[in-house]
Amino acid sequence: MRRILQLTMLCAVTGAQSACSRDKTISTENIPTAGVRFINAVPDTGAAFGLDFRFVDLPESNAQFRVTFRNTPTTASGVTGSTQVQYKNARAGARHFRIFLDDTISAIASTVLKDSTVNFEAGKNYTVLLWGRARSTGADRMQLRIIEESVGDPGTQVALRVINATGAPVDVRQYLATGTPPAAATWANVPAYGVSSYVTVAPAQIRYNVQPAGGGTALFADGLALIGNPNGTQVGGCTVGVDCEGAPGTTVPGSAITAIIFPASVTGSKAPQGGVFATAQLSFMWDRRAARACTTLC
Repeated sequence: MRRILQLTMLCAVTGAQSACSRDKTISTENIPTAGVRFINAVPDTGAAFGLDFRFVDLPESNAQFRVTFRNTPTTASGVTGSTQVQYKNARAGARHFRIFLDDTISAIASTVLKDSTVNFEAGKNYTVLLWGRARSTGADRMQLRIIEESVGDPGTQVALRVINATGAPVDVRQYLATGTPPAAATWANVPAYGVSSYVTVAPAQIRYNVQPAGGGTALFADGLALIGNPNGTQVGGCTVGVDCEGAPGTTVPGSAITAIIFPASVTGSKAPQGGVFATAQLSFMWDRRAARACTTLC
């Protein structure tokens, strides 16, 4: 009995010594990633809950699902932004993705609208934009466009751009929120399903005026662009640009902002109906965030 007890104690001591050995270093992969956002600008479909954008080549948490037409626009303090427009990390490289209808009925949820591949470069941002009509075979048919968001640093200014997701060309004017639209268009004749170049302006609150190409009555009330929080301002108990990231906007030097002109919903379709969806409207998103005021501990 005593011998068995001694052996048991010896095993226990040996186990304890093994448990207290030097920690082992286990290397994990430093995954190269790109930023990817998906925009649903299709006005005549979407199943019960919109569209799902999913990578199908490998499991990944990037999936952007139940994205409704216009990416769920919300207006606060006079600014309309699409709350479902966000860059999400995705593994860089050649990626295979599909865009599905989102529904509780499996036969509908398995319907694939687009099946494609794209090469993402690490450290870059991309916009995956689905626009046009799913039920058309003409010039306004549903199309997929992938944009590499390579806007340069505007420095002490802000960069502004327009995406026209409607089926008709437009003229767009940007101007100070306290002023009036200028006679000349900032972006003249932005084509249907077209993306303008950027212009740079001094930081300020900015409005957008959208007219048919060649001029005429504004298509809707002028929209106030994202305002943002400049470095040095206090938000939620932190100092923007030092303790936390600020919201990009036209008052924040170094920001890049896009106005998306969405078409009206097609009456009777699965796209959201009525209210603001009955006419074309603006929504805003940011493309570039201003650099922090300091890059080390402050």
